[in-house]
Amino acid sequence: MSPRDGFAGAPMLALDDPAWTRLTCAHGIARGVPALLAQLDGATEEHAHSPPWQGLWAALCDAGRVHPASFAAVPHIVAALAEAPERACPSHFVLPASVELARAACDAEIPEALIDGYVAALARLPLLAGLVAAPDWDETLCAAALAATAAATGQHALAELLLEADDVQGALAWLRGG
Repeated sequence: MSPRDGFAGAPMLALDDPAWTRLTCAHGIARGVPALLAQLDGATEEHAHSPPWQGLWAALCDAGRVHPASFAAVPHIVAALAEAPERACPSHFVLPASVELARAACDAEIPEALIDGYVAALARLPLLAGLVAAPDWDETLCAAALAATAAATGQHALAELLLEADDVQGALAWLRGG
């Protein structure tokens, strides 16, 4: 069984499931989201403005709004990270964290059929962050993994702070009064 097959007791919506055509995303019907998620298996680009990440961000968490397809997609994003941790990039962590922050901010309802998979995927993020951590991580990837861990554990304010801290050294200097 691969991570794409789902987590024990928490199934993912299969990428070829017709239910995607009944889910909505920022563009309307989410029929294009599974194709973007499938591209994560071979994605080598490491920034949010590269395909397929750009399309996923635009469809799933555009301007801080989430949609039913967002909750169906998060388990696939986390599974892609679990399958190839050596290709971890900030979006593997930041997109699920951002979906959770947006869900909490607007108290968005998760469709009943997607709750188990979504919650199980969030619960896997702290473990995956620890498993893929490496001494050569850059600040962006480290902050992304920490933000995902915070969001997954209900520490939404801390997750938001980590996601918004563009200039950590500047923030530290300001806090130290310098």
